[in-house]
Amino acid sequence: MQELSKKISLFTDSVIRRMTRISATYNAINLSQGFPDFQPPKPILDRLAEVAHNGPHQYAITWGAQNFRDALAEYRSRLLGRTIDPNSEIVVTCGSTEAMMVAIMTLVNPGEKVIIFSPFYENYGADTILSGAEPIYVSLNPPEFTFNPDELEAAFQQHPKALILCNPSNPCGKVFTRKELEYIATLADKYDTYVITDEVYEHIVYKPNVHTYFASLPGMYERTLTCSSLSKTYSITGWRLGHITAPPSIIEGARKIHDFLTVGAASPLQEAAYIGFKFSQQYYDDLLALYTHKKNILLDGLDSLGIIHTNPQGAYYVLLDISEFGFTDDLEFCEVLARDVGIGAVPGSSFFKEPVNYLIRLHFAKDDATLYEALNRLEHMKSIIKRRVI
Repeated sequence: MQELSKKISLFTDSVIRRMTRISATYNAINLSQGFPDFQPPKPILDRLAEVAHNGPHQYAITWGAQNFRDALAEYRSRLLGRTIDPNSEIVVTCGSTEAMMVAIMTLVNPGEKVIIFSPFYENYGADTILSGAEPIYVSLNPPEFTFNPDELEAAFQQHPKALILCNPSNPCGKVFTRKELEYIATLADKYDTYVITDEVYEHIVYKPNVHTYFASLPGMYERTLTCSSLSKTYSITGWRLGHITAPPSIIEGARKIHDFLTVGAASPLQEAAYIGFKFSQQYYDDLLALYTHKKNILLDGLDSLGIIHTNPQGAYYVLLDISEFGFTDDLEFCEVLARDVGIGAVPGSSFFKEPVNYLIRLHFAKDDATLYEALNRLEHMKSIIKRRVI
């Protein structure tokens, strides 16, 4: 038998999804894979019930149902501060996961380079490799996760085709300042580089931090592919509805890639979910208040337990420092944590190109009772998990 593709040896399976399986094995509270355990908005669920009986149940237009794209374009126009054409500047995808893959494949030829900030959401490296491209990693330095401007320009000097910008960032919760984004924009213009943004946590930005859309910066819309999804904003991660917004010349190519990857997103779910784009600003204010509340529960609890952690500026993840336990393998630590303490977490090494193995990621998109129970279990972590002698 001939050997399989060499590409699959260049990355592992998803460590995040693996930790969900491990959490299930030990009946641990799953704070690893970032999905809410509470219901989506009632208007969307009510509309889904109607659609279940009345349809549509067949293919939508491959790049998105017309009413979905119309509502999405109006919504994105408000956010980006420009008029978005639903018929030429949008493609609807099967989640932001597909959106990112489509974006990279639309831009990048085999052998070309893509800049990725580290730490990074694990799919970015795999997407780049699957596209035949070469990743260039630029460090975001803890605890503030700022980048070195000289290091970033050195990466641009390698003439990459694109840069991937996750803002707010998964896993570290960094929200890039306008000044930082303007510096990136200057380099993108100087070195003629596209920017692919992943902005799925765009509405979960904690005060006083402010989210700036990269595509809204002067001259940047023309070279930006803005990717996002409905998953986190409307608590429907399982519906797999994402989208790309970009100039018509880019979307024309993206639609071709998308068509042959997945044909199209689920038409009944588009019909149910598009009403979310019509929610008033109050919905998004309430969403932020909800996650601010949950962040405070977890972080205040960690403080009271004396557990060192980051303070995210956005998204719903926190990184815990496990240095005191002396583990050299953070995956092993997470397996012990799930088995003996009953908490599912993600090893930080799966997000870093650098040799970082002293951080683990938890998420707080859980109901209050679950978060309090998680803190009760973490209270005994230090007595249950014995320090390793180095």
